Amino acid sequence: MKKNKYHGHDIEFVNSWSRQGPPHRHPYSTETSFDDGHTHLMSGVTSIASGGLDNHVHYYEGTTSFRDGHVHYYRGMTGPAIPLPEGGHIHEFEGQTTFNDGHIHYYRGRTGKGY
Repeated sequence: MKKNKYHGHDIEFVNSWSRQGPPHRHPYSTETSFDDGHTHLMSGVTSIASGGLDNHVHYYEGTTSFRDGHVHYYRGMTGPAIPLPEGGHIHEFEGQTTFNDGHIHYYRGRTGKGY
């Protein structure tokens, strides 16, 4: 095969991208702890990250559902990828909401639907 001096590939870049996996994001949904007589719902989509079964993480932030006359805000970073038996991966997340109406709520969950 004749070598073309005007065409080439950076094999290290191609290999590193295939090891990391394509850019992607995850949906998440969970319910906060029961505090001050109520809970709140949380849901959204994580930030985009490139990665497969490595140590990549995603960031998330949002506003809880409106209950008992108020909302809370939250933000955080997921844990690293957890492989699934059928392929793909999920992430765990946990934290606490902002202080509002005299209290906070705690939360934890996993990205994806049904996890």
